[in-house]
This record gives sequence, structure tokens and C-alpha cells, in this order.
Amino acid sequence: MIINSINYLWAGFTGRILLFLKKKTTMGIYEILKSAHSGWRYLVIILLLVAFINALMGYLGRKPYTEGNRKLNVFALISAHIQLVLGLLLYFMHDWYKGDMSVAIQRYWKMEHIAMMLVAIVLITVGNAKSKRVDSALMKHRTIFVFFGLALLLITIAIFGMIKADPSRHLFAM
Repeated sequence: MIINSINYLWAGFTGRILLFLKKKTTMGIYEILKSAHSGWRYLVIILLLVAFINALMGYLGRKPYTEGNRKLNVFALISAHIQLVLGLLLYFMHDWYKGDMSVAIQRYWKMEHIAMMLVAIVLITVGNAKSKRVDSALMKHRTIFVFFGLALLLITIAIFGMIKADPSRHLFAM
């Protein structure tokens, strides 16, 4: 009798813990990707900003183009491409491409956001590729400065466009 009571209590206790864990930790793949995409943007922006400032300082200071400069630019490029992959997965999982163009928020997510971000990533990619092709350190710094700067400008415009189109979002929200 006592053993049955202990087993019953233990089963009830472990069942409640499992139910609690399931409720608290269950996230669908969409929520996981959305959180990853939202959090990863900070890394992308920081790396782009550091590469941009580094290129500006290298250009204005006529500094040599080092292996560290190249690696920083490649890390910024890779982080932007990872962000693109996460964004494309979210775009097609949520069916944003089926949104109504007459509704501002749906138009933003369907066309404006993805178009601006794709152009920004193309600018980053082209800037990195062009910087490899030029010989002088000054031109390498200038190429990164111009292309990464344009990409940062476009990303900033897209972020403020998001805030305008979707009032539920803000700059530091996940």
C-alpha cells in the first residue's frame, strides 16, 4: 500500500515536471529561427560597423591593409550571409510572399524588407570581392568603406522602415 502510494506520488510529480518543462521550453522551429534572426542582427550590424570604421581609418590614415582587416571583412560577410539564410527560411515558412500588397505591414515584409536586405548583402559581397581584386591598400580600404557604408545605410533605412510599417516592433526588440 505504501509503495503504491509512493509510486503514485512519484509518477504524479515527474509527470507535472515534464508537463512544466514542455510548456516552458517548447518552441517551434519558426520561433527559434525568428529569435536567431532577430538576435543575429546585432552581430551583423556590429561587424559591419567595425569593418566600416576600420576601413575609413585605414583609408584616411593611409594604413596598410592587413590580414586582420581581411578577416574582419570576411567575418562581416559571413555573418550577413547567415542572416540572409535565416531570413529566407523565415520568409518562406511564414508565407510572407503571399501577403496582400495593399496592407502596409504585409507589403513591407513581402517586398520592402527582403529587397533592401538582399541589396545590402549584395553590396557587402561585391565590396568584399572588389577589395580582393585591387592592389593598393588604400583602394582596398576605400572599396570596403564605400560598399559596407552603403550596405549599412540601406540596413538602417530598412530598420526604420520596419518600425514605421509595424508599430509593434521597435529597435531593440527580439
